[in-house]
Amino acid sequence: MEIYRIENVTFSFPEQTAPALRDVSLRIRSGEFVAVCGRSGCGKSTLLRHLKPALTPHGSREGSILYRGREVGEWDARTQASEIGYVLQSPDNQIVTDKVWHELAFGLESLGVDTPTIRLRVAEMASFFGIQSWFRRDVAELSGGQKQLLNLASIMAMHPSVLVLDEPTSQLDPIAAAEFLGTLSKINRELGTTVVLTEHRLEEVLPLSDRLIVLDAGSVIVDEAPREAGARLRKLDHPMFRSMPSPMRIHAGSGAGGPVPLTVKEGRQWLDSVAGRAIADSGTGEVKEPAGNPDGARRHAKERASGARPAAVELQDVWFKFAKNAPDTIKDLSLRVEEGEFLGLVGGNGTGKTTMLSLIGGLLKPYRGRILVAGQDPAKTSPDKLFRGLLGVLPQNPQSLFVKKTVELDLYEMLDGEKLSEAQKAERIAEVVRFAELEPLLRMHPYDLSGGEQQRAALAKVLLLEPAILLLDEPTKGLDGFFKEKLGELLRKFHEDGKTIVMVSHDIEFCAKHAKRCSMFFDGSVISSNETAAFFAGNSFYTTSANRMARHLDRAAVTEEDVIRLCRTER
Repeated sequence: MEIYRIENVTFSFPEQTAPALRDVSLRIRSGEFVAVCGRSGCGKSTLLRHLKPALTPHGSREGSILYRGREVGEWDARTQASEIGYVLQSPDNQIVTDKVWHELAFGLESLGVDTPTIRLRVAEMASFFGIQSWFRRDVAELSGGQKQLLNLASIMAMHPSVLVLDEPTSQLDPIAAAEFLGTLSKINRELGTTVVLTEHRLEEVLPLSDRLIVLDAGSVIVDEAPREAGARLRKLDHPMFRSMPSPMRIHAGSGAGGPVPLTVKEGRQWLDSVAGRAIADSGTGEVKEPAGNPDGARRHAKERASGARPAAVELQDVWFKFAKNAPDTIKDLSLRVEEGEFLGLVGGNGTGKTTMLSLIGGLLKPYRGRILVAGQDPAKTSPDKLFRGLLGVLPQNPQSLFVKKTVELDLYEMLDGEKLSEAQKAERIAEVVRFAELEPLLRMHPYDLSGGEQQRAALAKVLLLEPAILLLDEPTKGLDGFFKEKLGELLRKFHEDGKTIVMVSHDIEFCAKHAKRCSMFFDGSVISSNETAAFFAGNSFYTTSANRMARHLDRAAVTEEDVIRLCRTER
């Protein structure tokens, strides 16, 4: 039975010549788990918002969208609210009350459900989602993963037929994201709820999905089962193949035959058949130097040990809490980042990573300890001196950087205080616009951009001031695989120029490929730090899919390139 029928839908935003959706036709059956992906700005979120009339963007639309055989906008408001659940990208944007139990009940109260039924459904959802232990807590005390789980539970209390989710795990750490997606799969499998979601974490999503729909410039180019969809993208040599799961990309890069693996389990079995027992018989099992530049890695480790290079960022015994009687968020944190270093910081939601970046940027001040940025206390340094040529900060929420009506005006605003001619300003802006692929977006309002487009525009603003030290908070959030590679290349060049990078990220694969040193943040402090290959080779969960796939043969194989080399060597 069809739950949605989308026929020849074309949609354009006001004052935009190019349509955001072009002649889209889809059928979604009841109980299906459908993943939608595509490059940033391809129309994914726009398509999903058309599935719930209350969230449909303003603009002109042609074609029809039928829900249960009837135009979706013709259903009454109560039916739309109760039967079509929608989970937003940012957990904080959807929470409307102050207590967990009240949030669970809010939707039912709005529908006028009687009190006994509300109590029953709230108890049922709290039990199903494992919320009992934090049922009476303030929502402000919850981690990002808990907030997103609460959003999902609040919607499920209304017994929807469809769940529509727009990148629901983009702000979650890997473990919280896996738990959230596992719960989503359980809902689909055990309750038969239809799931339609956009997601860049295809590693975890595709094994759960019945279909993968790929959009490109507003049009559907692939609509098949995940394995067949990946094969189709590879045949097309499409950039979105770079977003496919690691086992699939490793299989393609190795040139070996055999069935295409989709999961880590399938990847391990395929790798065993390709490599045989030769690696296990010949290998020592010891963690090796990174394959890319072992001499450079050894030299860098010696420099760190001898303190040969000055510190770009230094935190000494730092303590911080948000209120006098609040618990400490940062606890006895000491961290030294040398000039020209590229440090990646990983860890769970709510451990204090973003707070640490705010302390380095001078937005917050510790009540104990010392912070130095290029030898200066950021909290006592004027913003003009701190942020022009010294420190660049990309916040977790890119919208906080936008102050003008168009992307172009926002970029020019960044150079207002610079002693540059108009021609020099135009040249510098043109350079970052080319890098961030912002040409078609310059006249748009920043808030009208997709999440990935906003991230690119915010990064372009930060890079305009050519900082010596770059602080990045979740820089790959909302970015497709193609632009992640472009970002990685830019950061590599930035690093090779002697600049310093401190990056907080939940994107384990990106950290493993580009950071030179990685640290684990836990309970307000750094508990482990090592050169990147050694760091990830020693972890069980905070490591790459490639490493989980190949570490029984070679623990030093951390990136996809490492595993591909492993396959080719043995062959």
